[in-house]
Amino acid sequence: MTCPICTKDSDRKYRPFCSKRCADIDLGRWMSGGYAIPASEAPPDQEPGRDATQDEASSPFRSN
Repeated sequence: MTCPICTKDSDRKYRPFCSKRCADIDLGRWMSGGYAIPASEAPPDQEPGRDATQDEASSPFRSN
């Protein structure tokens, strides 16, 4: 297995990294927001954390 930071062989002690330095570089990237999962914005008329199927199921005006 190779280190995801520098591509050297990984060290069992710091797996999957080769050294404490590379492990710290990775941690710094996480803490600074260097790694991010792309996400789409919710439509303005939709509450965060709810999807359209939940809205339809709870609507008193839904059609059967």
